Amino acid sequence: MHLCMDKPDLAAIDFDWNHARAFLVTAREGSFSAAARALGVAQPTVGRQIAALEEHLGVLLFDRVGGGLVLTPTGHDLVEHVGTMAEAAARVSLSAAGHADTIDGIIRISAGEIVSTYTLPRIIAHMRRAHPGLEVELIVTNQASDLRRREADIALRSFRPKDPELVARKVRDTQARLYAAPAYLASIGDPTTPEALSQGEFIGFDRGPALMQGLNALGLSLTPDNFRVVTENQLVQWAMCRHGVGICIMTTDVADAEPAVRLALPDLPAIPVPSWLTTHRELHTSRRIRVAFDLIADALRDPTSLS
Repeated sequence: MHLCMDKPDLAAIDFDWNHARAFLVTAREGSFSAAARALGVAQPTVGRQIAALEEHLGVLLFDRVGGGLVLTPTGHDLVEHVGTMAEAAARVSLSAAGHADTIDGIIRISAGEIVSTYTLPRIIAHMRRAHPGLEVELIVTNQASDLRRREADIALRSFRPKDPELVARKVRDTQARLYAAPAYLASIGDPTTPEALSQGEFIGFDRGPALMQGLNALGLSLTPDNFRVVTENQLVQWAMCRHGVGICIMTTDVADAEPAVRLALPDLPAIPVPSWLTTHRELHTSRRIRVAFDLIADALRDPTSLS
């Protein structure tokens, strides 16, 4: 028995997907400027794309309220549909990339600021020498890139992902400890006990309690008053530490090579920092992804393998 089902007239779907994507990203980010940064385009471009979509569909998608953007009821309805389109487009992109049989092309790697600055450059140089046709886009972020949405092809993370669609391989175990400039430590009496070190000032990532609670679990007795300087940028944090602003947490592979600092309290326990290399399960079938994934994993496990 043949069932006749209504199908959409694909020829009648003529709006620009780039305009729809600009609308979706703006709805998620909350402003034209934030959407432009996320999309890597100029702010006026985003505004023009959304205006073109509104004109094409004959609807108003955003109300401009007090310099900000608020979705109209029609905009709210459209976000759900465009989000479904975006997820489908991501699945198509993943499937196509997963069947790529060539090494040449772009590979997008996501990693944190410290790893991107101190660890990956040598690996990327080795990768480019071994595969000159491989183009590398390094996404430097301390947030976990969404591999399902193709924000990156490969991510280097300090935790094992729980998503069953992701493939992860533990590539190394490092550790982090507390460091400070010798002059700063001298200014607080060269502390030799956790109690004495707890009188110092620490450079925080944010105003949240997570870092303070983690350090207190090691034996310190810190309060919010110990964190008078904060920045989410780890490179800036490390620079301030080297210049004597305060005490900073850093991985030992980076800090032990820096003559401008020393361990704040050698007897304090180290903090384990695992490294997991992650990619999407479908991308792992791509020759380009496999080659880059394996090369990075090998280099992180055995840095002496780099030529």
